Amino acid sequence: SPAVTVADYANSDPAVVKSGRVKKAVANAVQQEVKSLCGLEASCVPAEEVLSISGESCDSSDEMDTKENVSGRTASRKKKSKRHKEDPDGGGGEEYPIDIWLLLASYIRPEDIVRFSLICKKAWTVTCTAAFWTRLYRRHYSLGAYLPLRLRPESMEKLHCLRACVIRSLYHMYEPFASRVSRSPAIPDSTPSTLKNSRCLLFWCKKIEGNRQEAMWEFNFKFKKQSPRFKSKCCKGLQPPSQYEEVHTNPDQDCCLLQITTFNFIFVPIVMGMTFTLFTINVSTDMRHHRVRLVFQDAPLRNGKKPRLEQGVQVVLDPVHSVRLLDWWHPQYPFSPKA
Repeated sequence: SPAVTVADYANSDPAVVKSGRVKKAVANAVQQEVKSLCGLEASCVPAEEVLSISGESCDSSDEMDTKENVSGRTASRKKKSKRHKEDPDGGGGEEYPIDIWLLLASYIRPEDIVRFSLICKKAWTVTCTAAFWTRLYRRHYSLGAYLPLRLRPESMEKLHCLRACVIRSLYHMYEPFASRVSRSPAIPDSTPSTLKNSRCLLFWCKKIEGNRQEAMWEFNFKFKKQSPRFKSKCCKGLQPPSQYEEVHTNPDQDCCLLQITTFNFIFVPIVMGMTFTLFTINVSTDMRHHRVRLVFQDAPLRNGKKPRLEQGVQVVLDPVHSVRLLDWWHPQYPFSPKA
């Protein structure tokens, strides 16, 4: 049998082997040698028929693949052309003028304002306007409502802090919002966790004269909550248009008041300017009241680290009558006179 050389393979030099197929003589020789080594008789089918059948099957499969690819491409092109015909701009939907959104905003409930503003950019822009907040205030104002001087109709003509003042007034006039405030318990069911890493801006205490023979003391801690940039280190969120910045101004934005009432006076060290890192509410030693412990640090805790008590300032209030956390829109929150 003739010897099989490197020149007989497909990756050989084209000058040596011009055809991509194996030579018939070489194929027959290889087949006979393999059969003899395996102890089998020579196949009745000639090698050229096997090669021709395999070649035809390969060619036909290639043709089928090419046909399927061509048909798939044409189908995808037809689909794309249909999409372009149906939607030439590629945006989808209709774009309505801002006057339509301003008209629809007159029928939005206060608790649905966020959902309405998320419909599209123009709906959000409407919620930034002074007209939107003025109409919302007039729609829910009633003559019998008791309002602070800053939240009365004659004071609502100012554009400065208009949005914040309307939101505060809704917690006086709008029943669903007012009921949320009235249902808050004297002692929260769980320890609030939103104050972590907040900065203490102010602290004051006052004596409360009530029906009891002995007066109680109220300790107030005003905090500035952690900003979103500190949490995720990302840029600022969506900002209102420049012409409505005065409407959205709020000196008490992200502020809250921790109000703790005790049965007697307790000395509290200076904690203004420090960061609030730990807040616990436990049962008092007499098993009749509650005990509150506050821990302040010089710097905020990052990456979930636990506060070191020896490095911070502890404030222990015991016994405690009530613990209340008032957000800036709460009716009893002492909002800034700059508003």
